[in-house]
Amino acid sequence: MARIFGHIITVFTMVVIVGLGVALGFSLAETINVQSQENFREFTPALPTKILDVNGIVVTEFSADEKRELVTLSELPRHLIDAVLAREDPKFYSHRGYSIRGIGRAVYGQLTGQNLGGGSTITQQVAGTLYTNRAEKTVSRKIRELWWAIQMERRYTKNEIMEIYLNYMYMGPGVYGVEAASKYFFGHSARELTLAESALLVIQLSSPARYNPLDNPNVARGRQEAVLNRMIMFGSTTREEADFSMHEYWDNYDYTRASVAAYYQRDDAAPWFSEYVRRELDSLMYGTMDYYRDGYTVYTTLDLNHQNAAERFMQQGLARANREFAAANSNTRLMQTEDQIIPIINLLSLCFDMNGLNETTARNPTEQRAVNRYIKTLNPAVDMAAAIFGIPELKIITGTAFNDMAKIAQQNIVEGALICIENDTGRITAIIGGSKFDSTNQLIRATQAKIMPGSAFKPLYYSAAIDSRLFTATTLLYDVPIVFHTEDGKPYLPINYSGGWKGPLLLYEALATSLNIPALQILDTIGFDAAINRSAALLGITDPAAIRKTFPRVYPLGLGISSVSPLQMARAFAIFANQGREVTPFAIRSVEDRTGRVVLDLERDIREEKLRNGSQQQVISPQNAYIMTNLLKKTIDIGTLASGSGYGSKLVFSDADGKKFRMPAAGKTGTTQDWADAWAVGYTAYYTIAVWFGFDKPGNTLGTHLSGAALSGPVWGDLIREIHQNLPFRDFVRPTSGIIDVTVCAKSGLLKTSACNQGEVTMPFLEGTQPQQYCTIHSASPALIAESRIQPMRTDALALESDSLVYGLTMPTLPAILTGISAPAEVEDDFYDFSFPAYNPLLD
Repeated sequence: MARIFGHIITVFTMVVIVGLGVALGFSLAETINVQSQENFREFTPALPTKILDVNGIVVTEFSADEKRELVTLSELPRHLIDAVLAREDPKFYSHRGYSIRGIGRAVYGQLTGQNLGGGSTITQQVAGTLYTNRAEKTVSRKIRELWWAIQMERRYTKNEIMEIYLNYMYMGPGVYGVEAASKYFFGHSARELTLAESALLVIQLSSPARYNPLDNPNVARGRQEAVLNRMIMFGSTTREEADFSMHEYWDNYDYTRASVAAYYQRDDAAPWFSEYVRRELDSLMYGTMDYYRDGYTVYTTLDLNHQNAAERFMQQGLARANREFAAANSNTRLMQTEDQIIPIINLLSLCFDMNGLNETTARNPTEQRAVNRYIKTLNPAVDMAAAIFGIPELKIITGTAFNDMAKIAQQNIVEGALICIENDTGRITAIIGGSKFDSTNQLIRATQAKIMPGSAFKPLYYSAAIDSRLFTATTLLYDVPIVFHTEDGKPYLPINYSGGWKGPLLLYEALATSLNIPALQILDTIGFDAAINRSAALLGITDPAAIRKTFPRVYPLGLGISSVSPLQMARAFAIFANQGREVTPFAIRSVEDRTGRVVLDLERDIREEKLRNGSQQQVISPQNAYIMTNLLKKTIDIGTLASGSGYGSKLVFSDADGKKFRMPAAGKTGTTQDWADAWAVGYTAYYTIAVWFGFDKPGNTLGTHLSGAALSGPVWGDLIREIHQNLPFRDFVRPTSGIIDVTVCAKSGLLKTSACNQGEVTMPFLEGTQPQQYCTIHSASPALIAESRIQPMRTDALALESDSLVYGLTMPTLPAILTGISAPAEVEDDFYDFSFPAYNPLLD
């Protein structure tokens, strides 16, 4: 009976084969000029897009679902070819593209429900992958595959087919071809594959998901041994060589490594910048080009020297911020993981005799230490146990639980962002989008986040104040308690960062030391329209609806409550540095296809557009930009960026002759309400840098000790110092007309007299706005001084409606001369000596 059944199966198999032959014959008969090479589709493999920095250094490659690197057959080790032949097609070099025996075996296996292997040769696998949809399980698809295999055998040599096979086939999560697969699984080129690695790589060809050694090491090891046994059977290697290579590989195997898509495993020298470029390419090339497969070369504006330095300094700042934030909050935050994680840690420590783990959790029952211990010790142990004992569910459960816990912890993590722009061109030379780029942290905060800039916003409308000609760099302002009234009549009482007042002072001092009351006096005088229009122009916001949404017409606007990105802030300050001309930040210079043809030239397009715009590219006048730069230079000299710049030491360089010089720089810091965000934005004639630290979720505070001046300022200063090494001295360009420098009394802001003995300051003025009056403080009688200076302070703003406001104020102690009490003549010289807390440059 068995013999009869066997005959029946044999006859049926022959009928199927004959049927396939007939169908193939009809296909060949209906194909016109099948022997003509012109009708044979050329093999064009998918290639990754290369991202280059400004110096031509490869930053990374984009391949999305395909990571592929071509390699020639002659470069590969012989044992890899032998492994492929042993596993997939031992008679590859002798058949004509198909195997009757293989087809018959596959048909018999399908009919009997047995897994006897596939019937496709290597040539058929290549043909099926290139010219058919292998997901289609139909006879017609197999016929097309067979036909194309025959055509490939007629067109290509065996070695050429093998080379296509090894470069094109899918071999793992997001990787194609042996070169990319070798780098993904083993961390080195396929040229360096060992015997055991070759066998492990070959089994990926049949089932990359099932035989992935990162997910199923035990299953993969069994199939690897089977391949090596076949190689021994065919005489490709010896038992001793196979055993030695197996032991060498598995004795050093990392069971804790996770299997993730190749996109996140790729080498990337600047992941935040690369991701920004990728999104720009998505926008620029959508629907017309496939940059994942077509092998483009993207020339970017990135300077890896800038990027590496930015990464280093930002990591230092983030480490400090998180360390100090955790220390300040450790006594008030309860353990969210203590009840859940520590018992698990203790249990595993007992089961696996991990005493150190148990002792650590007993000594350090705090959230952060427990989480760190889980990440570094417990989680790898669980993953290894799941892999060794074949319990994938354990890895999934622990991973899910930890991810939920990580989301909660994320709310208490200080994040940061940085962006650096070349002022003349708009080239973005560095981007830091957050603490660490990975699959769960891809918000590019430097370009995407909308954050309140705090006092860093003030220079934007100070620029409008200068153009109003109602204010100059030395206008005398009064930092005293003032109640402002909103349009609906509600009172608004601002306070300074330090909580006190400094009395009368000049405009440049008020900006440098980041005082709020003088800033709002300026805003109140020039009006919301002028302030908003100028701020929107500098930030590059042109849509009327966006302007209305971004800039509320309330007094806190002047304290930086508008939500903007670090990129927008950097652009605004770069305009000051660029003589008031528009700065268009960009990251992609040009794009070439795989043949070297330029398909996009964005840098040229931006340059030509600016030439077409002519004078319209002038956002503010060169005179206004020059005055604003001089105002912001004072922030580094006497204000909130003094400490961050090392009190000027980080700006000192040496020229080619060894002569020291100080690079001119300007900037501003900012700290938002409740110290939630810390900013520093500053520039030289070369570059503008914006730095931000804060939280993704509202409700947390960095603390009074982590202001923009204290936290962001040093990072800004360190990067400024690093990227200006070996650059020659360069000052900000002074306009040839419309500006006049005047030396004035440092106390009154008016022209000096011989009696002025409390310092002087030289500042630029718009021509026609320079002081015309001589100092009255040091040349008039005490009574006149008292009357002329006390009168502006007599304002109805002090008629407070609420007793709580009155009792909450700390009024300055006025000199006797201002109270009508007689005083010695020398009191004149102490006119401005109010008893306020000493200015702290770390506060803003």
